[in-house]
Amino acid sequence: MYALSEEQQEIRKAIREICDAKIAPYAAEVDEEARYPQEAHDALLETDFYAPHVPEQYGGVGADALATVIVIEEVARACVSSSLIPAVNKLGSLPVQIGGSEELKAKYLGKLAKGEGGFSYCLSEPDAGSDAAAQKTKAVRDGDGWVLNGTKRWITNAGVSEFYTVLAMTDPEKRSKGISAFVVEKSDEGVSFGAPEKKLGIKGSPTREVYFDNVRIPGDRIIGEEGKGFEYAMKTLDHTRITIAAQAVGVAQGALDYALGYVKERQQFGKPIADFQGLQFMLADMGMKVEAARQMTYAAAGRSERGDADLTFFGAAAKAFASDTAMQVTTDAVQLLGGYGYTRDYPVERMMRDAKITQIYEGTNQVQRIVMARQLLAGVQSDL
Repeated sequence: MYALSEEQQEIRKAIREICDAKIAPYAAEVDEEARYPQEAHDALLETDFYAPHVPEQYGGVGADALATVIVIEEVARACVSSSLIPAVNKLGSLPVQIGGSEELKAKYLGKLAKGEGGFSYCLSEPDAGSDAAAQKTKAVRDGDGWVLNGTKRWITNAGVSEFYTVLAMTDPEKRSKGISAFVVEKSDEGVSFGAPEKKLGIKGSPTREVYFDNVRIPGDRIIGEEGKGFEYAMKTLDHTRITIAAQAVGVAQGALDYALGYVKERQQFGKPIADFQGLQFMLADMGMKVEAARQMTYAAAGRSERGDADLTFFGAAAKAFASDTAMQVTTDAVQLLGGYGYTRDYPVERMMRDAKITQIYEGTNQVQRIVMARQLLAGVQSDL
C-alpha cells in the first residue's frame, strides 16, 4: 500500500538531483536576503516540476497526488521557501480544477502548465482566519461581470503570482453558502499588494496582503456555481493539507540528514559524538518520527488521488502529525549541533524557523484536531 513504484522512485531521484544542483546552493542566500528563489523557480519550470499536478489534457504532466507530494517533499528538504512554488500552484489552481468550467480549466490550468504565471489562493482576511466563513470581501454583479472589493491577508507568493483564486461574499445572508470563488489576474485594474510581511521563516516566499478596489472581472471568471465557493475551498484544503505535510517531512528529513553528517564528524572526549548513547537515542527518535510522518503523508496522498471517504481525516492527521514532527526534529537538530546549530553559518536554524509555519498555515494544528475529532465522531473509521 505504501511502496513507491519504480516511476515514483525515478521522480524522487530526478527532483533530488535538481534540488542538490540548483536549489540547495541558494537556500541560505534566499533566506538571508528574504528574496524570491528565482533560481528554484527557473529550475522547476525548466524540468516540469513547477506545477506537476496539472492534468495532461490541459498541457501539464499529470502527476498524481503522491508524485506531487514527493516533488514538494524533496524541494522542502533543500529549501522550504522554494517548495511553496509547486505547493501554492496546486493550492491556488485546485479550486479551478475542482469546480471550474472546461473553458476556465483550459485557459488557466493551461497558462499555469506553460509557466505563464503562478497561482495563489486568497481565502484568509484580517478578520477571517480560522473562521474562514466570516468573509468580508464582496463580489457584486455588474451587467455581465462582477465587481470585487475587499482585502485578503497572508497570501503566499502574492505579487509574484499572475493568477489568484479569490473567495468573496455574493450573498451575505447565507454566510458560507453565500460565498463564491473567482479567478482574478494580477493585471486586473484595481488589484494591488501590501508590503511583504517580515517573517520568522520561509523568507524567500513573499507573504502580502492583496487589495481589491472595484476590480471588475468578466462573468466567466466565476469558478463553478455561485454560492459554491466555500465548498470548493474546503475540498481544496482536504487535498492540499497533504502538501503541507510533505513540506514538513522534507524539512525534517533535511535537518536529520545534516545532523547525521555532523555527529559523525564532530569530536568530543576523543571520539565522534555519534558514539554517545544519549545522542543516538535522539537520532533514533528523529528517524522514527520522520518515517512515521512520511508514511502517513503518503497514505493521505493515496486517499487524495482516489477521493476516499476518509480523506478529510487523513489530510488533517498527516498535516498535524508531520508538522509537529518537523518542529521537534528541526529543534533536536539544532540541539545536536550545539552552539553551531544556533548560528546562521549552519542550515538547521533556518530549517527550524521554516518548519514552524507548517503548524500554522492551511489551518492551525488546533483546527486540524477539531477536524479529526469531528470526523471520528461521525464514524469515519467505522469500516476499518
